[in-house]
Amino acid sequence: MKIQKILKRTLFVFLAISAVSILLMITPRLLSVINPGKPPVGYHLLALDYLALKAGLEDTITKHPTVPPDINEFKNIEYKNVNGKSLQLDIYRPNNLYFPAPLLVFIHGGGWSGGQRSDYLVYLLAFAKKGYVTATVSYRLLNDGPYPACVEDITDAAQWFYKNGGMFGYDPDRIAFIGGSAGSHLAMLAGYGWKKSPAGADSSGIEENGHRIKAVVEIYGPTDLTTEYARNHSLVTSFLANNYDEAPEIFKEASPVTYLDRNDPPTLILHGTSDNLVPVSQALLLKHRLDSLGVPAVLYTLPLWPHAMDVVKRVNEYSQIKMEEFFNKYLK
Repeated sequence: MKIQKILKRTLFVFLAISAVSILLMITPRLLSVINPGKPPVGYHLLALDYLALKAGLEDTITKHPTVPPDINEFKNIEYKNVNGKSLQLDIYRPNNLYFPAPLLVFIHGGGWSGGQRSDYLVYLLAFAKKGYVTATVSYRLLNDGPYPACVEDITDAAQWFYKNGGMFGYDPDRIAFIGGSAGSHLAMLAGYGWKKSPAGADSSGIEENGHRIKAVVEIYGPTDLTTEYARNHSLVTSFLANNYDEAPEIFKEASPVTYLDRNDPPTLILHGTSDNLVPVSQALLLKHRLDSLGVPAVLYTLPLWPHAMDVVKRVNEYSQIKMEEFFNKYLK
């Protein structure tokens, strides 16, 4: 009798856990069906994210899509050489381009120590099909040198893009920088004017050659490295090659919010609320600062999604929709 009771209780617990798990798994998709157009809902726990992918409830993006015949691909263009190390970029341009188009520059993430410029090919091709010229950039990773190496590379890449619009059919006065995670951090530093006058000085943001980055898209990136979350984070301290207590000025210098002023470009922010690597508070802080300066800023917090959320197809498609709305308003 005791054994039967134990077996019954065990079966009941198992069935209850299974029912709850199934409910948790199907609820995000059900909510998206009920609320079309709303931010897609995630699963909060990474284990449930992986389980949803394994169960076929979610699809991942195609990381290496084929370049269609109506898109011209320009690969391995060297924009900078550092002590024999070639830093390169790729450009994608629609064939039927008759007038200079906006340029979208995508910067890959990877904790400043990994990743590659082809990581965002899904975005590059999708927006090239929509009539944009798109580009992706390699930069020095941590093995090649800590901060400020990669920031110098991205700001130098911006200068290259300003000078070469005529060759590739884009308008150098309509350039957006887009990045995810560490790439978002670099996109913001370039867009907000790394090492320009401190915040509050209201610099014009115009480069010496008369150009400036017109828009920034910030996807789950760190915005303020002086906050408690970042001060002792191993990725941040490795990137900066310093501890906060010993060199707080470096953490401030490397923080995009340091350079905010009323002349900064409009910014689109996308961040998951269950991000355990870069907390959503970083996105909220950026939005608050931009609002206080009167800089156009659009924030979408995606419920219960973790870091790198846009590898999930449903999130990626939603992100593309919001990017296109943003670009239509501020680049076209």
